[in-house]
Amino acid sequence: MDALVIPLDGWAAGERNFRSHAGLEFFQTFDNTEILDADVDVEVKVVKAGARRLTADLHLRGTVTVPCDRCLEPLTLPVEANPRFSVRFDAVEGDLSEDGREILPVGVTDKELDLRQAVYDYLCLSLPIQRVHPEGGCNPDTVRFLGHGQENEEAAESSPFAALKGLFDAN
Repeated sequence: MDALVIPLDGWAAGERNFRSHAGLEFFQTFDNTEILDADVDVEVKVVKAGARRLTADLHLRGTVTVPCDRCLEPLTLPVEANPRFSVRFDAVEGDLSEDGREILPVGVTDKELDLRQAVYDYLCLSLPIQRVHPEGGCNPDTVRFLGHGQENEEAAESSPFAALKGLFDAN
């Protein structure tokens, strides 16, 4: 992932494009055990406008495999994110720049811009909160064991709370 560590010195003002790939090894460097596999293309466009003025636009797109929340079988999900940063040498993380970009603080003496943490964070944030297979896609043995489906409806009918069903329905 060296393409995600961009030198700040040694190149003239203008636009540079970088490409990288985030696979399972990338997530393992962050000790992430939840990601079972990944295939994400990372494109970075850095625009340098002076010695210490930079913007970085990232385009992250691909798939990430995680355990299904219901059956724990592998579930492949599409991920896509397009974070935009203004690199500032005197800023506080989390601020927004005047053009709505997130400010990425960099130390005054830093010689490179490391985007690995930003890529990792935005890929993790692009995952849905609930991660389940589409209806009928879960392991049937696990679903049967958990009681989802018809057995669950029968259990609800025999529940002591079944008498409360419809309590607030309009007459």
